[in-house]
Amino acid sequence: MRRRAAEYRRPVRSRRFSYWIWALFGLFSIAGLVLFVLHHKQNEDRVEQPVLENNERFEQVAHEGLNFTEDIWSARSFSRQLAEQMTLAKAYVIIAKEHNNLHLAWELSTKIRSCQLLLSKAAMRGESVTLEEAEPIIKSLSSLIFRAQDAHYDIATTIMTMKSHIQALEERAYAATIQSTVFGQLAAEALPKSLHCLHIKLTADWLKKASIQVLADEKRNSPRLMDNNLYHFCIFSDNVLATSAVVNSTVSNADHPKQLVFHIVTNGVNYGTMQAWFLSNDFKGSTIEVQNVEELSWFNASYAPIVKQLLDPDSRAYYFGGYQDLNVDTKLRNPKDLSLLNHLRFYIPEIYPQLEKVVFLDDDVVVQKDLTPLFSLDLHGNVNGAVETCLEAFHRYYRYLNFSNTIISSKFDPQACGWAFGMNVFDLIAWRKENATARYHYWQEQNADGTLWKLGTLPPGLLTFYGLTEPLDRRWHVLGLGYDLNIDNRLIESAAVIHYNGYMKPWLKLAIGRYKPLWERYVNQSHPYLQDCVTS
Repeated sequence: MRRRAAEYRRPVRSRRFSYWIWALFGLFSIAGLVLFVLHHKQNEDRVEQPVLENNERFEQVAHEGLNFTEDIWSARSFSRQLAEQMTLAKAYVIIAKEHNNLHLAWELSTKIRSCQLLLSKAAMRGESVTLEEAEPIIKSLSSLIFRAQDAHYDIATTIMTMKSHIQALEERAYAATIQSTVFGQLAAEALPKSLHCLHIKLTADWLKKASIQVLADEKRNSPRLMDNNLYHFCIFSDNVLATSAVVNSTVSNADHPKQLVFHIVTNGVNYGTMQAWFLSNDFKGSTIEVQNVEELSWFNASYAPIVKQLLDPDSRAYYFGGYQDLNVDTKLRNPKDLSLLNHLRFYIPEIYPQLEKVVFLDDDVVVQKDLTPLFSLDLHGNVNGAVETCLEAFHRYYRYLNFSNTIISSKFDPQACGWAFGMNVFDLIAWRKENATARYHYWQEQNADGTLWKLGTLPPGLLTFYGLTEPLDRRWHVLGLGYDLNIDNRLIESAAVIHYNGYMKPWLKLAIGRYKPLWERYVNQSHPYLQDCVTS
């Protein structure tokens, strides 16, 4: 065999040396690995206990701060699964009953109650529903829902059924709202038994006691009724007790009550009642005049459009809703928004041709301060002094009037500020100069078909006195005591006049209890007639 040349032979020593190097490297690697493992184990031992403690504390805090509402909305919670199955089961209960499957409806209802009980217990103890608690109910409910689906109560049927039920509920809610409104209006217009009793007693006095009628005739031509140096107030009402409270509260808070003159207009039914009451009671020396609207001969269909409209059969059917007997005299009716007494406010200059300034008061107000400073207010040539009500957006013109009609939209600003009837200062000189009553007649005729506004006197008032109204300080007239439960007491205390506008009148049982004493303090509860009527 031939040997390699010398230069190609491997040196023996160098090969042995490389073996030693690889051996030492392996030993060092093993030793390093062992040291690393030991060191890491020690670190794990030191960290493991604090981590476990922290986790325990976190779980405890999470348990204490469990929000059941968030839990039931969580996609991973059993509470949400139960709630969703319960909702679906309720729908199938309705469908099963409609298909006369009463046994399935009973089974579903039983499981729904169990589900409700479990969720209630979880909420009370502040813990999430566990798997052990939820599993049996979820399984049983799922089984019942599958049975319902097998009975052809599929999703399409469920949706159609639920839609029909929603529509039926909406119709019932709407009907209930209408019914509530009608009942509220009837309650507001109805005469309480005690007030009816008082009316009968006073009417009997008027018919039996000739001396009262003689006294009424004597006072009818008193020069004080036309004296413009005195303070004149007008009230148009058929409610004797409410009118008495207005007069009594006004004179009680006046600095000089003997300088006050009250002009009351009522209907024929209540004329004797009003006369008997105000002639037999003293109101601190003030002068009180009572008139019968039926004796205002000029107030007829040929002059006043409202009278003509109420005598027209079509208009009466529209206004009274078709349920009134059309043979009954219109003046004996008393729907508040259409009462002729309620429209007399637009004829004050005609009723009192010699007066220059009056304060108009509704019969559902209470006066808390002296009102005589109103007569010295400068109205800057305007006819009507009133408190504006546009602090809320819904008291602007567009809320009262039909601005889709060009007659309205071409002449009025829809964002114009509304104001309130109930306590108004009327400059009768400016009224006659502006011929405001003719304005009212024009708009009342334009609305003969009821297309410009709904019922009431405020919409025609807004049109009649547009550009002729002077804003007054809000404290002169605070409204809402007949419907608003949350009027600030400080605002009520600072008010010169508080107004029970709304259905909750202070003489009714449905009055707001918080405001009722403010009215009752001006009712003479010690009067023998009132005591007899209350006890009877």
